Amino acid sequence: MKAIKIFLMNALFLGVLLIQSTSLHAQDPMKVAHNVYKKVLLDNERVRVMEVVFPPGVATAWHSHPDHTVYAETAGRIQITDKGKPAATIDVKAGTAMFLPAVTHMAKNVGNTTLKLIVTEIKPQKK
Repeated sequence: MKAIKIFLMNALFLGVLLIQSTSLHAQDPMKVAHNVYKKVLLDNERVRVMEVVFPPGVATAWHSHPDHTVYAETAGRIQITDKGKPAATIDVKAGTAMFLPAVTHMAKNVGNTTLKLIVTEIKPQKK
């Protein structure tokens, strides 16, 4: 009888754990391209805030942002290619923030350190 009770308690615990794991999975980092990871920290009707991690040598696919800010958690060297323009290389210092207008671009970490950024997209206001 005691063994059945322990088995049922373990089964209940496992069931709760499985149910919780589906909600926890939604907060896991998402693989963007190759080894670039993006984790959405906040998403509402006004902004979307993401943590982006670029290991050295890794690039994103072409993508678009509305007006946005970028805060560098770590220093690094990144190459940005805006649609229709030549690539530009930027030395990013930790603790700096930038405002960038809406853009379609791709990015590549051309440095030798992992670059960690907080990107905040400013969503257009609905009228």
